[in-house]
Amino acid sequence: MVHLQASEVQQLLHNKFVVILGDSVQRAVYKDLVLLLQKDCLLTTNQLKAKGEETFEKDELVDGGQMGPMHNGIQYREVRQFCDAHHLVRFYFLTRVYSSYLEAILQELQSGEHGLPDVVIMNSCLWDLSRYGPDSWQSYLRNLGSLFGRLGQVLPESCLLVWNTAMPVGKRITAGFLPQERQPGDDSLRVQVIEANFYSSAEAKRHGFDVLDLHFHFRHAEQHLQRDGVHWNERAHRHLSQLLLAHVADAWGVELPRRDHVGAWSRPGPGLERWRPAGRGPRASPPPRCSPLLPTPPLPLPPPLHLPLPPHPRPFPFHQVMPRCVVCPQDTYYYSDQPFQSDQFSNYFHSDVPSAAQTGFAFEDDFMIDPQPPVPPFPIPYLQRAPVVHRGFPRYAPRGPYGPWGRRPRPSRRRGHSRPQPRPQ
Repeated sequence: MVHLQASEVQQLLHNKFVVILGDSVQRAVYKDLVLLLQKDCLLTTNQLKAKGEETFEKDELVDGGQMGPMHNGIQYREVRQFCDAHHLVRFYFLTRVYSSYLEAILQELQSGEHGLPDVVIMNSCLWDLSRYGPDSWQSYLRNLGSLFGRLGQVLPESCLLVWNTAMPVGKRITAGFLPQERQPGDDSLRVQVIEANFYSSAEAKRHGFDVLDLHFHFRHAEQHLQRDGVHWNERAHRHLSQLLLAHVADAWGVELPRRDHVGAWSRPGPGLERWRPAGRGPRASPPPRCSPLLPTPPLPLPPPLHLPLPPHPRPFPFHQVMPRCVVCPQDTYYYSDQPFQSDQFSNYFHSDVPSAAQTGFAFEDDFMIDPQPPVPPFPIPYLQRAPVVHRGFPRYAPRGPYGPWGRRPRPSRRRGHSRPQPRPQ
């Protein structure tokens, strides 16, 4: 998977309106995207834990949060917005997947000065399953059908909706939004999340919307969970942002830059073992040889052949060619409260398969799922450095100057209703 830098994310989302809906995990998705639109650094711990603050990285609190009472009830509201010359990102805090409040949000988007969004990223699960009484499960299933049916009526075909499946939760959950009876070591919520993801994904696909299975991508990364068993650290959220952006680029037919080098973040640190499932003993070590992640020792090159060259009629000046990509050492973390250069930060994660068949991703200090092929001892020339289509594609863009370079946008699977659907109650 390509790791997009801030300048490339700005090009991908140029003149786009992005709306993110969901709980505190989706709020962190919003924050990491806002940060990545401005600079190449990670969120800090305080930024991840902050709730309802008046401003975050040049964004603004539009409604709720510290403007009203701060609590963990189902009526909590928080609306945030980041806006610059060419980007608009908005976040709405949800405690239920479908409600009268969501209807108010849709009406606001329909009547807003910016028009309907180009991208909608959404998830709601944990609050639905834990805060609405004994009938919460059946209510969640009913609300899923109402949600996607209503979104199919409101959102235009050009809008890309990505339903994020709920991420895994820990064995012991101490998050403040959960009632006390669900916190002490109750494992039922872990199972309910998996089952809820199955039904929500099936319902989203049935209505022709996209699904990004975050539970699958993070199923072996629970060591990056926070202590409360629900929220994730800054590295996990940066990888999540890269997954989202790669999905959006694929839907719009944008050809991403090619970077085939393997960074130091893909290798486990000294003395750290590869991740293995609990209960399994260490595997027998293979005979010592070159690691597949390290370049093989270079072989001696044959002496150059001296062939007579025809004289050139007009000698041309020699221009020194600068390298296309500078690989910087990656032994230091950068956070958003430190001065930073955009070319000082490279891959946080490494993954070669961007599709749903991906078997996992790697962290420098934790685990590595799949061995990588050996890297040649000579540099590989990159065909391009930035996205070929700098401003992305609308989903039904007519043929234009960008057609020969990028792939065509993926056709929508959504189908129009033969008759108007009644508004769910």
